[in-house]
Formats: sequence, C-alpha cells, structure tokens
Amino acid sequence: MPKHLIRKFTPDHVSLKNNRVLRLFGRLLHDPNLFHLNRRSVSGGFFVGMLCAFVPIFPQMLTAGALAILLRVNLPISVALVWITNPVTIPPMFYACYRVGLWVMGEEASIGEFQMSMEWLESVLGQIWWPLLTGGLVVGLVVGALSFMLMRMFWRWHVLRQLARRREQRQQNASAALKPSTATDGTGTAD
Repeated sequence: MPKHLIRKFTPDHVSLKNNRVLRLFGRLLHDPNLFHLNRRSVSGGFFVGMLCAFVPIFPQMLTAGALAILLRVNLPISVALVWITNPVTIPPMFYACYRVGLWVMGEEASIGEFQMSMEWLESVLGQIWWPLLTGGLVVGLVVGALSFMLMRMFWRWHVLRQLARRREQRQQNASAALKPSTATDGTGTAD
C-alpha cells in the first residue's frame, strides 16, 4: 500500500500538533482528515503542496498548512512538498514561472541582463513581481492538478493490483486445497 511509503517520510501528528508555528491553528489541527492516508486526502495534499511550491510567496509552508487545514487534506504531505523549492531548484522554477507569467500577460521581458546579486534582484523586483506571481499561480495550478490526478490514478492502480494479487492467492489456495493427497506406501500405490 502507498500508505507505508508515505508514513515512512512524513512526521507524526503529535509532533505537528506540538509545532510552535502550527499551534496558531489550535483546535483545527485535531481534524483527523489532516492526517489520514487515503486517496482523497493524499491527492489533495499533493495538489496543495505543489501549488504552494510554485507560488513565490515567503511563508510557503505556512500557506500550505493553512490551505491543507482549510481544504481538509493531508497536512504533512502538503507541507513536505513545499520543500521541492530549495536553493538549488528555486532559480529555474521561478524563472520558468516568470516566463509563463510574461506569456500569459502578453508582455515582453524588460529586465535587461541577469546578474546573480541581491542588488540586481532588488532593482528589478518591482518589474518582475506581477509576471512572477501570475506565472507561479498558473504553473502551480497546472502542476498541482496534474499531481492530484496522477496520485489518484496511482492509488487506484495500486489498490487494483493488490486486489488482483489477493484474488490470485485465494485461487491458488483453493486449488491447492482441492487437490487430493497422494500419500504412497512406497510401492507406488496410494493408501
């Protein structure tokens, strides 16, 4: 079951409820749907996590947690998937989001030559924030929807495969039980 794999990599509900940042949600964290591992909850958690990973907002984990609580989907998965954006992946992801935002808005890039410095980023942030946010929302919604559908399909495939294995095992057990015992006395004839 995918549950075993997911449980291996997600924190338990007690540590999340005791987290000082998440404590601000109070009694809302006691909803059992936030920690269940079923097809609806996990696929919804993938949607929320991927959406928040692509949107260039500062408190991504807090936003993912709030959306997971609001939508009543798996909280640990939603928060964990935000870590797709990390110092290595942020530049290409956000550049792609910026380009998608320009395309959606029908604009041309007007930031000049890229430089790897905070001064340059601060100087162009006023020009790029709207296309970056728009592109992040578009890409986040698309990737989130795709991951939602893929997770539901994977879960269904996995359950159907498990059912087929059980059915095959039952058939093997039934056919083994129906075979007559052929104990011989050494002369080649049955007792």
